[in-house]
Amino acid sequence: MTTTLTHTPHRVGPLAERLGAILTARGIDPDAATAQEPPSEPVTALELADARIPARYRIALGDHPQVTAWTEAIAAAGRPGPSGAPGIAEGPSLLIAGPTGTGKTHHAYGAIRTLLAAGVRLRWEAVTAADLYARLRPRSGHDAERDLQALARCPLLLLDDLGAAKTSEWTEELTYRLINHRYEHLRPTLITTNLPTADLRTALGDRIASRLAEMTQRVILTGPDRRRHRTQT
Repeated sequence: MTTTLTHTPHRVGPLAERLGAILTARGIDPDAATAQEPPSEPVTALELADARIPARYRIALGDHPQVTAWTEAIAAAGRPGPSGAPGIAEGPSLLIAGPTGTGKTHHAYGAIRTLLAAGVRLRWEAVTAADLYARLRPRSGHDAERDLQALARCPLLLLDDLGAAKTSEWTEELTYRLINHRYEHLRPTLITTNLPTADLRTALGDRIASRLAEMTQRVILTGPDRRRHRTQT
């Protein structure tokens, strides 16, 4: 399913307000959750995630309808763990496409934060396509194969800016192996790309584009480049 969405402004505020809203929504008095009491597990997980998320996206909200629907589906499919909290299970992936500056990465990190705020036990990784290729390029003392397998098997992976890096036979094969493993094992994957969906096959190759077509739900973002728009205004 492909949904075309025009960008709308997002709420901006301190993280403390976000966490307070999360506690309130869960029926917990934010004033009672003071430093004298340890925060609930979901809030702790969110705080830990925010330490890993780039500073620009630490208050990101994946609040477009299709992104919200995806996070709800992933959370609902989670298998309860020993604590009763759901963990990431098999499920669909999400491809967020659109021109530069329309909020793709914002929504991807927002989706991760939403899952954590909902109490989903979540092990995740995030990497841009360009950094992926740099990270896995063969070099002395580095086990690139082990690194690739760790990314392929991670319960949730954010692969940002797919198709933006310069391609070669090596990068195409590496991308295919990563996508194919996640395709075969139904591992939820968040993918962002500047490429129009019609151009994915040309840029990434038939094997990758075919798997993405089947494994992902798609959201197309439109609108001006928010970075340039803010500079001009």
